[in-house]
Amino acid sequence: MIPSQFEYHRPADMAGALAVLAEHGDDARVLAGGHSLIPMMKLRMADVPHLIDLQDIEALKGIKIAGGQITIGAMTTQHELIADTALHAAAPIIREASLQIADPQVRYMGTIGGNVANGDPGNDMPGLMQCLDAQFTLEGAEGKRTVPARDFYEAAYMTERDDEEILTQISFAVQQGGYAYEKQKRKIGDYATAACAVSITKENGTVTAASVAMTNLSDTPVFSEAANAVLVGTSCDTADIKAAVAAALEDIDPTEDNRGPVAFKKHVAGIIIKRAIERAASRA
Repeated sequence: MIPSQFEYHRPADMAGALAVLAEHGDDARVLAGGHSLIPMMKLRMADVPHLIDLQDIEALKGIKIAGGQITIGAMTTQHELIADTALHAAAPIIREASLQIADPQVRYMGTIGGNVANGDPGNDMPGLMQCLDAQFTLEGAEGKRTVPARDFYEAAYMTERDDEEILTQISFAVQQGGYAYEKQKRKIGDYATAACAVSITKENGTVTAASVAMTNLSDTPVFSEAANAVLVGTSCDTADIKAAVAAALEDIDPTEDNRGPVAFKKHVAGIIIKRAIERAASRA
């Protein structure tokens, strides 16, 4: 289908983008990679009189690693995340997850900011950012503010971002310990039936820190404090992992759709969470 008529804006800087947002309010939306918004516009599920393309804003691009902190501009593409060798050394789970997003054509245009800001429960990066305890920087007419990824998602497509704010960057600490991103999907390019990001740190064979977050198993990404608590202080043996999986499954609330009924999704989730914890522990 063809979208409704809209006016296209392509500002050169953040001031220009924020000015258009302030002028048109609810009638304006920002465009990052466009893989979610454009299809919705074509299907007439989204009416956007003013479309603001962020492609020309250089300040929203790039990857910086300094002082044990990683900062990624919101308009950095999935392909750039995969190709950056310094980022791979500092946070290898980013590359592991990005390689499982859609296909190369999508990854050349899809951005990390668009993936996390949209609030789509099927997107891979929101759960991963919760696992990494990332911070999202939002900028609006009243200035900048930072929101933890673990507090950002309220419901499907509903987030802490105000309509007149733009997500500008994502930051998190250089990764320590073992990691894994496991994902089950029906075919290349599809959303996950279930996915799980895990980070585990060990000292003398004992888990000192654990972070388990899940994708597309509720209307928001799920950060499982219960699973983390089960793992910390253990050797992460078979019984420990089984207990952590059981705790994580208590936190999810999947719904039936074309990827399967609820019982199937819970079964798949159990397998994916177990694999992710096992692989992260083996790398710790």
